[in-house]
Amino acid sequence: MTCGETYHELHRPQFHFTPKKDWMNDPNGLVFYKGEYHLYFQYTPDSVRHGPNTWGHAVSTDLVHWEQIEHAIEPDEYGWIWSGSAIVDWNNTAGLRKGDEDTIVAVYTIGGFGDPPNPCVQSISYSNDRGRTFTMYEGNPVLGHIRAANRDPKVIWHEPTQKWIMALYLDDNDYTFYGSKDLKEWDHLCDLAVPGTSECPDFFPLAVDGDPENIKWILWGAAGVYSIGSFDGTAFVPEEESIKSEFGANGYAAQTWSDMPADDGRCIQTSWMAGGQYPSMPFNQQMSFPVELTLRTFPEGVRMCRLPVREIEVLRDKTHAWQDHTLKAGENIIPDTKHDLFDIEAEIERGDAAAFGVIVRGLDLRYHVGENRLSYRGKDIPAEPVDGRITLRLLVDRTSLEIFVGAGKVSASYCYLPDAWNAPLEFYAAGGSVKLISLAVHELQSAWS
Repeated sequence: MTCGETYHELHRPQFHFTPKKDWMNDPNGLVFYKGEYHLYFQYTPDSVRHGPNTWGHAVSTDLVHWEQIEHAIEPDEYGWIWSGSAIVDWNNTAGLRKGDEDTIVAVYTIGGFGDPPNPCVQSISYSNDRGRTFTMYEGNPVLGHIRAANRDPKVIWHEPTQKWIMALYLDDNDYTFYGSKDLKEWDHLCDLAVPGTSECPDFFPLAVDGDPENIKWILWGAAGVYSIGSFDGTAFVPEEESIKSEFGANGYAAQTWSDMPADDGRCIQTSWMAGGQYPSMPFNQQMSFPVELTLRTFPEGVRMCRLPVREIEVLRDKTHAWQDHTLKAGENIIPDTKHDLFDIEAEIERGDAAAFGVIVRGLDLRYHVGENRLSYRGKDIPAEPVDGRITLRLLVDRTSLEIFVGAGKVSASYCYLPDAWNAPLEFYAAGGSVKLISLAVHELQSAWS
């Protein structure tokens, strides 16, 4: 698509979704239907600061090129429209279908208006026109107040028990599960805690090492911490302590797309890159680039991995590549480019260097060899070598850097404003040399062009 000046401002991300204007935060209601990825999101119209929430709405056919369309769900006298999820009601379990299209049902938290504010409850709205417009269910709320600011329902269909499952945040690190046959009446199933995270639960199955006979369930929290376990339709039972996946300063409130087609089979997730700065821009905040989630077996056990979806390759243009190259201290590699959008793939043998890294638009991403960690903008990212090698994947946009270590077992999302720089990228070694087994710097086109 060609978007004129609207999507080409100085600090506008070029391959991460942003709204045309105004404030945006959590991704909501991610659902796939008839060739379209729907991205609903927390949105404050007519302000670049957070205020009364609607559900904004964008659609894409490839997870790369997005078109923002009309807002989907507006606040009413009871409260703002907070976070939630959406599903396709293929079997019309709620009896809300009218016409030829299957019904998309949004399940969300509403509340927060009044003095004192109305308590947060869970409500539904439904669409019979491919997710373009929604009607609030006249029997709302479908789940009353439980405790605190209970919120952020994630709803999925559980085929073995033929019912809908809702994961809901309660308070602190506490979550609860409810079940329903019709999306309207909900029964309590179980409660549990996921230490180290809070709010915005996501809940989904993944096959271990791609084996459909070995399925585990993931409960994910807003802070990028997850729990692996089993689920029988009533109780989620964690198998070990919760595991941290997201180590960056800005990755938050990730959610997966529901109703992915069977012939695709991927589990795809995006998150709000919270806390970015966009001075003098008409919009505020951005989403991460979508990632594919997998479960893989490592020496320490089964872990979830996150890597950018393959669709990013449609943006690749010129590639700068090095193979089996020894990088010595003081002999930096500076790709011959003034571009500012990159997809970088690197496999590096550590050698005898004390450190190595890349300066990205004036900001240093450094690997500390003796400590097996990356550092960037004051935060540390664990990066254990495998057979003496570190594998990195980096996505560089105008205001963000996304880092994926190894198979994506560790990831980190950062927003930034560039520092002074003469070259957009500079690869270096310090205190010795390293070997670049492979390095590919792919220049990316803008998704808005």
